[in-house]
Order: sequence, then structure tokens, then C-alpha cells
Amino acid sequence: MILGFFNRRKGEKAAPLYASIVAQARQPVFYRDWSVADTVEGRFEMVVLHLVLVTERLRAEDGTIAPSAQALFDFFLLDMDRSLREMGVGDLSVGKRMKKIGQQVYGRFDAFRPGLAAGDEASLSTAIDRNVFADGSEPEAAGWLATYAVETVSRLASQPTSDIESGRIDWPEPSQTLRRSPA
Repeated sequence: MILGFFNRRKGEKAAPLYASIVAQARQPVFYRDWSVADTVEGRFEMVVLHLVLVTERLRAEDGTIAPSAQALFDFFLLDMDRSLREMGVGDLSVGKRMKKIGQQVYGRFDAFRPGLAAGDEASLSTAIDRNVFADGSEPEAAGWLATYAVETVSRLASQPTSDIESGRIDWPEPSQTLRRSPA
């Protein structure tokens, strides 16, 4: 897996998909209307939420991680490493920070996966409130994000894997997902 981490071709293949995830995670509605903090941490949480949604879609039917999902995750980690360095984190501290980021991301996968798999907006809302809104003080906004996430899972399921892998994702418009009642 270490060699795959540095495989340039895998990174090049994952770049358009990762760019699509980041673009969707930066939708102003999340920050302006849905109370996600417009900070490095808030943006990180939205990228991770979208990363989870797409990675779960790319899981193989037997539950193993598809190579494209692994390449996407590796590309995400490279971007986090680059971002830390751009923010001035010293070389000696990057490893510790990356370890913490890895733990946070795996924690989000564990927190979000059950609600996403079951389409359970209530449990997903609780997990989002606890993780995206660290103080757990935004249950209404967490419900909106849960509704959006469940709609996104449904939308991703109807799209060809090849389109998703190439970054051609038909994302739902966040505000349009609220036409039905949030959890």
C-alpha cells in the first residue's frame, strides 16, 4: 500500500474526482445557511463528509475498498499534507498532524457509515451534529446535512461508477434536498 500511496498515475486518476468533492464541499449554502463554520475545520469536515459519501459508493459489493476509492483516499491525504505545509506547519510536526487527521477521518467513516447504509437520517443527524458541529449545538443544521447526505447517497447510487471515478458527479443541489422535511 505504501508504494500505491506514491503512485503518480493513481493520483492523476483521482484528481478530477477529488476536485469534484472539494467543489461540492465548498458550496456556500453549507456555510451561509446551514451553520457549518466557514473555517479550516468546517471546510475540512465538509470535505470529509463528501469523501465518505463517495468512498462508500465506490466500495465493492463484497464490502472491500475499490482501487479507485483507495486512490481517492490517498489523494486526499496528499492534499492534507500539502495544505498543512502551506499553512506553515513544520516538517517535524506534519507527521503528528497527519496521524491526527487520519484518526479523525476514520472516526467520521465509523460514525457516518451506519446511518448512511440504513438511510437513517435521525442517527446520521446525531453523528453529524457530534462531528461536524463539534459542540453538538446545531441539531437543525445537522438534520439538513443528514437529509442532504441521504439524498446524495441515493443520487450517487444511480450514477455509473465510471462517471463517478472520473469526477463527473451529478451532485444534488443542497437547498433542493430540503423540499422534503429534514430529520
